[in-house]
Amino acid sequence: MPKDADERDYLTPNEVAKLLMVAPVTVRQWSQKGWLRAELTPGGHRRFLRTEVERFAGKRGVKMEPPESDEMRVLVVDDDVALAGYLEELLTTRGQPLECRVAHDGFTAGLMVQRFRPHVVLLDLRMPGMDGFQVCQQLKRDPETQGIRVIAMTGYFTENNVSRIMECGAERCLRKPFDSTELLAIIGVPGRSSASQ
Repeated sequence: MPKDADERDYLTPNEVAKLLMVAPVTVRQWSQKGWLRAELTPGGHRRFLRTEVERFAGKRGVKMEPPESDEMRVLVVDDDVALAGYLEELLTTRGQPLECRVAHDGFTAGLMVQRFRPHVVLLDLRMPGMDGFQVCQQLKRDPETQGIRVIAMTGYFTENNVSRIMECGAERCLRKPFDSTELLAIIGVPGRSSASQ
């Protein structure tokens, strides 16, 4: 009888993605960059030693466990009300179990993180008051929230801004306007449209 995924020594990219609550493409990118070591099968497929995944998760501050329920929670933080509304609709009309909330400034985002406990934060860099850099730093400094995935978004896509937000702990930084299919793939939401679209 085959072992369950939580008992086996080697995991597939999809199993690692599920454990770390990221998209499979993100696992492949981490492997290509050498951050997460993989071994190749004779057929050329990546397999990850469980202890290596645990090492990587510990170093990155990522909790190695699936969500408490099947419902992914995403918090959109952007002072552009129209864009935030668009993202909320995009994410909740996929026909997938996903809950989305919106905050229009960094301070409100901080309060909502504590109550909503998102798995992913889509974070604009430029906002009045507390900007995206400060929000990301606060999330990653707190042991309770450091495992939340942060995907930054900005209309000011410069090398300096990208490197700053990545140093703060963001997983990716997307240039606005971005491709919605790419965003959904990064988050790990299937890109098929709902019947209403």
